[in-house]
Amino acid sequence: MTAVATPPPVGPAPGAAPGTGQEPGTADSAAGGRRPRRGLTPYWLLLPAGLWLAVFFVAPLFYQASTSVQSGSLEEGFRVTWQFSNYTDALGTYGEHFLRSFGYAAVATALCLLIGYPLAYMIALRAGRWRNLLLVLVIAPFFTSFLIRTLAWKTILSDGGPVVSVLSSLHVLDVTGWLGLTGADRVLATPLAVVCGLTYNFLPFMILPLYSSLERMDTSLLEAARDLYATPSTTFRKVTFPLSLPGVVAGTLLTFIPASGDYINAQLLGSPNEQMVGNAIQKQFLNVLDYPTAAAMSFILMALILIMVSGYLRKAGTEELV
Repeated sequence: MTAVATPPPVGPAPGAAPGTGQEPGTADSAAGGRRPRRGLTPYWLLLPAGLWLAVFFVAPLFYQASTSVQSGSLEEGFRVTWQFSNYTDALGTYGEHFLRSFGYAAVATALCLLIGYPLAYMIALRAGRWRNLLLVLVIAPFFTSFLIRTLAWKTILSDGGPVVSVLSSLHVLDVTGWLGLTGADRVLATPLAVVCGLTYNFLPFMILPLYSSLERMDTSLLEAARDLYATPSTTFRKVTFPLSLPGVVAGTLLTFIPASGDYINAQLLGSPNEQMVGNAIQKQFLNVLDYPTAAAMSFILMALILIMVSGYLRKAGTEELV
């Protein structure tokens, strides 16, 4: 009989690593030799940011917290006596300032949204080759200081200026004066002047997040809505606005939060009757030198803002920020 040769077995040798044809542990050891050792690298990269937050945020916050429960005077010195009445006294004395600050900030935020949304929409979807130029114009106010921009509005709204003359000739000041927003013949040193300053100074903080959200929007969805015979208003209500909601949330937060604690606009454009809580805190720190009350007011302001922001995010149904 003729012997039939048996072909060699196909596949890895016995004991080899599956799919490699190598001895057990050879592939793992080779890969282990090439695998980068990460270890603590991510934590070392986060260390500078963590130190920055600890030194310039956590430490001052802790110091302010201890100051808010102190008692004493600048001559005798301040000591931690757990004087929690500083909070109740500050809220009772300056409650009107808190309400005025949040009212002005809410109105300015609403105006920024009404003005900024159409501008952001046009820049993101209709500007074409002019987009970059329009974006530069949006951020152009940042090229000058906050103080100079506010002083410019003091000149624009001055008595006898062109704005007051036009509003007087159109009898607009009669209506706004009846509503308590302006005087009978002036705009400066009135609630309207403060709101105008807040709206102008914080408008870029509304436009930029809205632009970013609208620019990333898939325009094919708008075309699909038109193909389904949706009217422009329906397309905006059902498609455009829901897709831009993260930008709306981010813009309103970036506008409302700093506007609530602002004091420059009320100081330069308003009168003592339009003072905000930021003006009261500044006065306590720099003029009255009552540091515990000023620190307590700062923490009350921060707590109220956190409560309102949390409720707003829950109501908006999204916590995604651009």
